[in-house]
Amino acid sequence: MTTLPPGPTSPRLVQALFSILTPYRGMRRLRARYGDAFLVKTPVFGQALVISDPAEIRQLFQTSPDIAENVEPNLGRILGPGSMFALRGEAHRAQRKLLVPPFHGRRLAAMERIVEEETERELASWPEGRPFPVLPSTMRITLNAILRAVFGAEGAEFERLRELLPRLVTVGSAIVLLPMPKTRLPSWTPWGRFRAMRREYDMVVNQLIDKVANDPEIEERNDVLAMMLQSRYEDGSPMTRGEIADQLLALLAAGHETTATTLAWAVERLRRHPTVLAGLVEEVDAGGRELRDATITEVQRNRSVIDLVGRNIRVDGFELGRWTVPKGTNVLVSIDLIHDDPAVFPNPRAFDPSRFMGRRPDLYQWIPFGGGTRRCIGAAFATMEMNVVLRTMLRDFTLAPTSEPAERWHSRGVANAPAKGGIAVVRRRGAGAVPSATAAATGAQQ
Repeated sequence: MTTLPPGPTSPRLVQALFSILTPYRGMRRLRARYGDAFLVKTPVFGQALVISDPAEIRQLFQTSPDIAENVEPNLGRILGPGSMFALRGEAHRAQRKLLVPPFHGRRLAAMERIVEEETERELASWPEGRPFPVLPSTMRITLNAILRAVFGAEGAEFERLRELLPRLVTVGSAIVLLPMPKTRLPSWTPWGRFRAMRREYDMVVNQLIDKVANDPEIEERNDVLAMMLQSRYEDGSPMTRGEIADQLLALLAAGHETTATTLAWAVERLRRHPTVLAGLVEEVDAGGRELRDATITEVQRNRSVIDLVGRNIRVDGFELGRWTVPKGTNVLVSIDLIHDDPAVFPNPRAFDPSRFMGRRPDLYQWIPFGGGTRRCIGAAFATMEMNVVLRTMLRDFTLAPTSEPAERWHSRGVANAPAKGGIAVVRRRGAGAVPSATAAATGAQQ
């Protein structure tokens, strides 16, 4: 017997427009009316169950992939059949086993140097004393860092990918939530443009694979592509070129725009919370990082960049907490609603890094990277990137506080960004006063 919560009864198109035009897909309004679980109708996922109860989220993330697999459809339809998003079951487990190691240990330390170099290069062009959005800068930093650290790109391939991939990601973000056409559309349509750019991408990656595979010092390289080429499945077979191309694109899609957008939100939040900003500057000067770690964690909670993660139920009558879910149902976990739950995070609308000082978040309640067997494999890399960029920025620049209202939420397709791009006003350290605790007199805003 199916037991599901109520939800809005308006037509699917009306609900789709509501989710597009209202902040956070309108989830907060729906929670206020229906409670912490409700049904929605979407063009992509059909009728879906949205949950935000901590116990039900934990149960879903801990459920075997044989019962609750990746949501359908997913980013795999854009990123390719060999991407982590598209793979299921044993194929997903085998790929994940190969791809987790490069984002830890000595390779991660080598990647940190790359991120700092790219941050210093980008920040050298920052204007002083006038407002500008930081999102374009953070997008360039994260793109260049991924191209070097993950793709192992340099020279001609680096330049071609740096020009191509932002366009590919922009078009992909625009079509990812739209129904996929069943026929091949002309080149002037978004789908046709994406297909053409994907062909160009595959050609460049093939050239890159040849270059890295023929490097006599491949075993000394720290980039993820070199690791992929040397890795072997349990039966001794290597990853195919198609799998490598899909996985590299998936790693870029998962870690480029989302990380850059979180950094833009960090700037937006810190300018409105001068006491936190002053504490971070003092900590950077002293060589510490505890407050910076907590601040990054709180930015990800307070300004969720991704709306939803989900699972597709593969058995009939699945008991999920209070609900009995039929086979084929997509269950969507609302990241914003769990992060905005006062029972989980007291005073959730307040930006308060101290809530994470001295303690790690519960990874079934704080879920910017998803959870369970589908948790983002690049989480450690993304966290390192944000830490290094924020450290370098505060080390080299004074970020001016502001009493302006908070920037509104703006959907970029995949990511939720500050509407103005995270406006900053900076001066190079030594050229102006560094914010101090007394700057708190300007007032903190939520």
